[in-house]
Amino acid sequence: MSHTTTDEPARPVSGATVPVLAFAGIVVAVMQTLLVPVIKDLPRLLDTTPSNATWVLTSTLLSGAVATPIMGRLGDLYGKRRMLIVSLAVMVAGALVSAVTDALLPMIVGRTLQGFAMGAIPLGIGLMRDMLPRERLGSSMALMSSSIGVGGGLALPAAALVAQHTDWHALFYGAAGLGVLSIALTLLVVPESPLRAKGSFDLPGALGLSAGLVLLLLPITKGSDWGWGSATTLGLFAAAVVILLLWGLMELRVAAPLVDLRTTARREVLLTNLASIMVGVAFYVVSLVLPQLLQLPSATGYGLGRSMVVAGLCVAPLGLTMMFTAPVYARLSARYGPRTTLIIGLLVIAVGYGGGLGLMSAAWQTVVTSVLLGAGIGLAYSSLPALIVGAVPASETGAANGLNTLMRSIGTSVSSAVIGMVLANTSTTVGGVAIPTMHGFRVSFLIATAAVAAGLVLAFFLPRRRPAATTQLRASSEEDANLARAEEVLRGFRGRVLAADGAPVARAKVTLIDRHGRQAGATLTAGDGSYTLAVPAGGPYVLAARAAGHGPLAHAATHGGDERPVDLDLSLPGDTVPA
Repeated sequence: MSHTTTDEPARPVSGATVPVLAFAGIVVAVMQTLLVPVIKDLPRLLDTTPSNATWVLTSTLLSGAVATPIMGRLGDLYGKRRMLIVSLAVMVAGALVSAVTDALLPMIVGRTLQGFAMGAIPLGIGLMRDMLPRERLGSSMALMSSSIGVGGGLALPAAALVAQHTDWHALFYGAAGLGVLSIALTLLVVPESPLRAKGSFDLPGALGLSAGLVLLLLPITKGSDWGWGSATTLGLFAAAVVILLLWGLMELRVAAPLVDLRTTARREVLLTNLASIMVGVAFYVVSLVLPQLLQLPSATGYGLGRSMVVAGLCVAPLGLTMMFTAPVYARLSARYGPRTTLIIGLLVIAVGYGGGLGLMSAAWQTVVTSVLLGAGIGLAYSSLPALIVGAVPASETGAANGLNTLMRSIGTSVSSAVIGMVLANTSTTVGGVAIPTMHGFRVSFLIATAAVAAGLVLAFFLPRRRPAATTQLRASSEEDANLARAEEVLRGFRGRVLAADGAPVARAKVTLIDRHGRQAGATLTAGDGSYTLAVPAGGPYVLAARAAGHGPLAHAATHGGDERPVDLDLSLPGDTVPA
């Protein structure tokens, strides 16, 4: 069984896997920001009222929020690559529906289908965790997590260019083409993960969460139209609270819940998710404020009078900087851990918004603000999946990251509603048209700064651990990884590696092989010969042990899948082999 001694997964993972998964994330982000350049023209283009036109954006947001945790769980159960392709295929179908209509209802249907692609982000992160060796995982997850910002930043000028010079339906044909390309690349390059969660899909849980989220996000996004004190808005908020409470009680009693609330309630997971909401708020404010400031006519005294395309280009560094922070994040996180990297990212965002208050009088100043904010948001977004992955079992990665992505979406939804309300209430009327004021822009930046401050408080309360113990991904050595994992592992194998005479063997290599012949874990024994290895799920495994001066050993063992370690000592044969 020579394959049991390799350090890489048994199934080949090509160098193109990470870029292809990140490209899928970028495609999803492009789909989200596709209509930003034509938002103000939607009522005319669809021959409807401004209030009805906002449903074109709201529908995408709602379906994305519902699909994200559900697709994550389906990926854990039935295959993350399979569900990634399903997400992208639904998005392509939605883009084609939108591309062939000028009517409001079909457009809303198409945009709803496009929102389902939001599940691609947690599925991509889950695939990376399952397939990549530890030394590549940190920077890869950072790139995947940042892809939503990268795609959003790059899509703005591209979509503006298309909208300005061709028929706006070309935006949807372009999105469909990118989706088809992403599906083809995924099929060609990305292998399916063999890891599966136990249990079945929790359909009542999915329906309950969907209903609760829709009832929560509807009044957030439409409150300014309906009135925040109206019976409709308050009634929907009350219904959302009741349904989500009942859903939570139900999930605690289900054997295989959609979202494991006990895991979610762990301090590390809970605080990370709350911090994600704050980062989502901060990310969306700049996307709403700077394009408007750049495009307002200079006759207002503060508008910069730039075209739609130039405005998009000035904000594009936001996404580009996020992309370039992924390798920086990997180095910082390897040395200091993702908690520290999250704090650094939030501090950079605070500097960006604080400085941005005085950098609003020229186009180049908005570029500086975009670069600073992109660097901070990139570091913060990159830290979030590493914190989540380090705190949950491997079989729950998709669902847990789906919930984290949902928290970011809730942050952007709240941001959109609050900033929209602020800009509307501080606007001035010129020639019968409401125009945002500089006061409104500055208040928006102050709100973003307050959200970042709240995120910093939450980040400081995250558990302080060594990088290895925090993420179980980027340990300084195999032995550190073993010790770190031993602190948190509940389900797996543990024991000692012994020589033929019963003496403990230090720094012996122990490799865990699953029933597919794929490496599921590896570690080095401590000074007393002890080892601990987590298992992703119950079932048959092979533990292969080797050490210099001893013969190799392959031992078949079965784990029942319950939350208890199986004690198993491994005795190496006495025949000496060359080191």
